[in-house]
Amino acid sequence: MIDGHADILYRMEKEGLDFHDPNSGLHLGYDRLAKAGIDLQFFVLFSGPPYTPEEQLTMTLGYIDTFHEVICKHGIRPVLSRGDLQKNRELGVRSGLLSIEGGDLLQGDIRLLRMMYRMGVRAMGLTWNNGNCIADGVGEPEDRGLTEFGREVVREMHRLGMVVDVAHLAPKGFWDVMEMAEAPIIASHANARAIHDHRRNLTDEQLQAIFKTNGVVGVTYVPAFICEGKASIAALMRHIDHILSLGGENHLGFGSDFDGIETTMIDMEHGEHYDRLIEAVNKAYGDDVTRKICGGNFKRVLESILKE
Repeated sequence: MIDGHADILYRMEKEGLDFHDPNSGLHLGYDRLAKAGIDLQFFVLFSGPPYTPEEQLTMTLGYIDTFHEVICKHGIRPVLSRGDLQKNRELGVRSGLLSIEGGDLLQGDIRLLRMMYRMGVRAMGLTWNNGNCIADGVGEPEDRGLTEFGREVVREMHRLGMVVDVAHLAPKGFWDVMEMAEAPIIASHANARAIHDHRRNLTDEQLQAIFKTNGVVGVTYVPAFICEGKASIAALMRHIDHILSLGGENHLGFGSDFDGIETTMIDMEHGEHYDRLIEAVNKAYGDDVTRKICGGNFKRVLESILKE
């Protein structure tokens, strides 16, 4: 079981919440993560506007320290190389993987990307909604595509063994990444635009382009990305049904965005409700497809990208 996107560290820092306190209110505190049966959680490093790139770098360093000094002190171990997930499972502990959301903090300096890697970061979403030194996000009226520095970043991420995440990336930048892709590409938290026309969702052409890289799309529980009005598992299943109809059986996963959302689905309010979604998927598609969506597809991507 793998969740490809949650802002646990952001809420811990912003609200002073304790990851190990079952009453903290985190959507995915340790107890809820365990009850969800999550073997590997992507821990997102997000700061974003209105903070400057320099401020974002400082905040991100704090998040990384919290991950290593707090999160990994009890029951969680980092995933840094290809075999770590399996080793951690054999040791009976859960895994965490650090992922940057928005490359503003790189400030046009590729050395900072390499430093992030050395501190344990293994994935990065190139943008948030705004533009930065890498590309424009979906919130920018001008879509420049990848900058020259952005192209350097993608090449270096491939060389280092980092997962390239195109969630939030504006269309021109998305297609630039697809042209450069030398490894599976993920969209850690996005749904199908054909089902709900939101700028953060992906068109059928974008979904199938990710499939062609052998990548993964993590369906997300952000109500605004699911439907108009109150969102439910039934509404989310329409996105899952559609992505599978396009040939997504080997390219679909979960990217909850828990702890990064102010409102939740009416029947998926936190990690303890994961079993409801898994039951719905299993009822519709059976054990084999459910295993792939729950974590098998993300696991394959990590094993193909991470270094030994």
